[in-house]
Amino acid sequence: MLEGWFLWFILFWIVVLISSFAIGGFFMFRKFLKRLPKEDGKSELDWEEYYVNETRHLWKEEQKELLEDLVSPVPELFRDVARQKIAGKIGELALKEKADQITEDLIIRGYIIATPKRDHKFLRKKLSEKNIDLSPYEHLF
Repeated sequence: MLEGWFLWFILFWIVVLISSFAIGGFFMFRKFLKRLPKEDGKSELDWEEYYVNETRHLWKEEQKELLEDLVSPVPELFRDVARQKIAGKIGELALKEKADQITEDLIIRGYIIATPKRDHKFLRKKLSEKNIDLSPYEHLF
């Protein structure tokens, strides 16, 4: 029969394993939902990729560096996903506005729109560090 410290050890590992399976399953399920096609036959990830590919030629080195700097606070594990999502939103705005190049204004607007509301506090901090006036973008927050 299990007694003493060994019982607590086994119970601890049961809790750890169930928790890690739940967390992993949650993120896998979210990725699965983003990969499902919508009414138009494309998924969210397909559209992001489309917008990035269609606007790739509009990006200058300076704008790429600004985007890299803006996503730098994101933990490295999630940075690629964040960069892709933000670049997709910037590309979508650029295509809708028929822009001939990616501007700082497009990057900031796309960055604000693509960032979840819970992260806007960090976003404001990063933009103020870069001495960017937020007053023209308040309506997006």
